[in-house]
Amino acid sequence: MTGQSQDRRTFVRTAAGAASGLFLAPSLTGLVARSSGVQAYDLAKGHSAVRWAAEGAGGYGVLQQAGPELLLPEGFTYSVLTRNGHPMSDGSPTPGAFDGMAAFGMPDGTIRLLRNHENRDAPLTAHVKGDPSFAYDARAGGAVSTLEIRLGASGAPELVRDFISLNGTIVNCAGGPTPWGSWLTCEESVSGRATGWGQEHGYIFEVPSAANDEVKATPIKAMGRFVHEAVAVDPRSGIVYETEDQQTSGFYRYRPRRRDSLAEGGRLQMLAIRDRPGYDTATGQVVGRWLPVTWVDIDDPDPAGRAIHPLTVYRQGTAKGGARFARLEGCWYGDGSIYFHSTSGGDAQVGQVWRYQPGSWFRGDRLVLIFESPSPEILDYPDNITVSPRGGIVICEDGGGDQYLRGLTPGGELFDIAKNVLNPTEFAGACFSPDGNLLFVNIMGSTRDGGPDGSCTVAIRGPWERGAL
Repeated sequence: MTGQSQDRRTFVRTAAGAASGLFLAPSLTGLVARSSGVQAYDLAKGHSAVRWAAEGAGGYGVLQQAGPELLLPEGFTYSVLTRNGHPMSDGSPTPGAFDGMAAFGMPDGTIRLLRNHENRDAPLTAHVKGDPSFAYDARAGGAVSTLEIRLGASGAPELVRDFISLNGTIVNCAGGPTPWGSWLTCEESVSGRATGWGQEHGYIFEVPSAANDEVKATPIKAMGRFVHEAVAVDPRSGIVYETEDQQTSGFYRYRPRRRDSLAEGGRLQMLAIRDRPGYDTATGQVVGRWLPVTWVDIDDPDPAGRAIHPLTVYRQGTAKGGARFARLEGCWYGDGSIYFHSTSGGDAQVGQVWRYQPGSWFRGDRLVLIFESPSPEILDYPDNITVSPRGGIVICEDGGGDQYLRGLTPGGELFDIAKNVLNPTEFAGACFSPDGNLLFVNIMGSTRDGGPDGSCTVAIRGPWERGAL
């Protein structure tokens, strides 16, 4: 998710400078893109013909200072729930590098936030954040923490307690919630013993949201060993969809033998476009054009070896005709579909938003591009994603300039939600409370212990009914 080099950002911006045109399509309604009726866009944004949601028509208006961390639209407020370094309930300091996250409603009315810590310290400098006896790798500094939130009489969130719920992993980037109430956390690295770690990495781990203490970190190896980013679970089938964060990457699904017991095993597959083996989605795509989908099996989801190539699993899929994407990151279920980001996809190489729709009795699986950014001024490296209970999409940016939280209406129009004014690090982990009244989001901060940029988790409140979220 993060840690991209400045050279790559410079290259992408150079390529984007030569691009023109904006491609938009409805995200959740199932409609196709319209090329007519394009609205005028604020010229200060650098484009004169794009679809931008005005205040009262999907958007929320101009951003203004709401506090030392965020700019928000008028009428919106936020509160900081936790910061890195502050003591947790057990007295240990809160780890930094806040990344992917999900919210779970609990029987007692509280909300549990399960949050990744994408620590990128090296084996000789990393340290375990929780109890070493529960760690997967006692040399690893990645972790998951649980935050228990209570809503006050006014609806304001209050932190009740927080604790480490999984530890001993590396580069815990994103992940996703399951319908049975757990958080799947993903390792964005296949490093292992050959590079100094105590275990092989590149796996997915499961953490129950109801756990009141640390759980034993156990990899679900059948879900694949590759550079994982995010997952989304279809609640109807129990199939888990997985993204891979490499410049050349695949979109996968895991079909478990039993829907609520992923560790019992299953089949890993890669998406392919029917009758078009090796299809490249990165450039030359048409918004609103449905592509028929099929799936190819991954014969060896957990390649053996102390030093596997990051693309070992991907190459198995493409050898059978699997499709190529450009850096898949955020992934979320909504409206009977899986929405996911290709962070550097598109002709301008600054981002695409895709929708995968599982098949039904009357049609097969299919894929459609719903948005493509023409320049970083419009949308800059879309990363984490979530779907609002009211039907809009929330997009966390991870570009090289100002860091925005953007929205996409069901009609295919963009709008601003927030701007990070705390530090230059990305937004991450956006997710709504079960009732849809709170939007939780992280400012990532430094990905190494002791780094200069602070991490924080905030809860945003306001008149969501005024717009698409």
